[in-house]
Amino acid sequence: MFLVIVFLILSSVILIAYSLLPYFLDKMKVWQDRQERVVNREMDKMFYDKNPKGLTRLYFILPFILGAAGYFIFQNIIFSGLGFAVGIAIPNFMIKMRVAKRKAQFGDQLLDAINLISSSLKGGLSLLQAIEVVVEEMPPPVSQELGLVVRENKMGVAFEESLDNLKKRMDIEELGLIVNSILVARETGGDLTKVLSRLSTTIRDNRKLKENIKTLTLQGRMQGAIMSFLPILFVIWVVSVNKGHFDVMFQNDLGRMLLVIAVVLQVVGMILIRKFSTITL
Repeated sequence: MFLVIVFLILSSVILIAYSLLPYFLDKMKVWQDRQERVVNREMDKMFYDKNPKGLTRLYFILPFILGAAGYFIFQNIIFSGLGFAVGIAIPNFMIKMRVAKRKAQFGDQLLDAINLISSSLKGGLSLLQAIEVVVEEMPPPVSQELGLVVRENKMGVAFEESLDNLKKRMDIEELGLIVNSILVARETGGDLTKVLSRLSTTIRDNRKLKENIKTLTLQGRMQGAIMSFLPILFVIWVVSVNKGHFDVMFQNDLGRMLLVIAVVLQVVGMILIRKFSTITL
């Protein structure tokens, strides 16, 4: 009789899971399509000409791989959930890293682009013609972004709007300063060559100051990073050596409350250390 009941329960569970499987697969397909559209949009912004299918597949495969790996390595459902969450976050992190790398490359080329535009203006070219010179002479990403400004202008988009779109795409403080200065100079009839020359000097001095600040605060930032992640690494090591070490904390309300307080204080400490070791200009 017991075996019959177990068989009926298992059969019911299998039937329910089988009936719900198309629903979950459909939801996963919708989620994957949405992530693929997001990836395609971000890749288009970066002028990425390769097929991003490989990256979109990571959204579907990586969470299950890392979730299973976390469970089999640590034999703990908590680490399985952490692995699943990390698998979801990794593709987004990869895209953000590419965007940040592209912005950094653009920022490194920005000073040379200003100098080239200033030289072209001194040679008698208009601002749009000077930008076309930058597009022809300089490598990506600055040539791609300014080339898009030129193409938008030729398609009928106002020059001011094209520059504003560039500022929104790249979202760099120095670029915002340059765009605002160009727009003000065009409206007031100022000498754009002198404006760009002064901007070049200002940006160069600002970068030197930032590099000096990074050098002087390097030790503090490294100490903050070590102190932030040391407790996490310690907990992982203890669990790997003795899986039941923290079981007593989960067996009563006081232990669970202390764990929650510890996690909250750890997060607050990481945020405060990051704030204290960051100097903004």
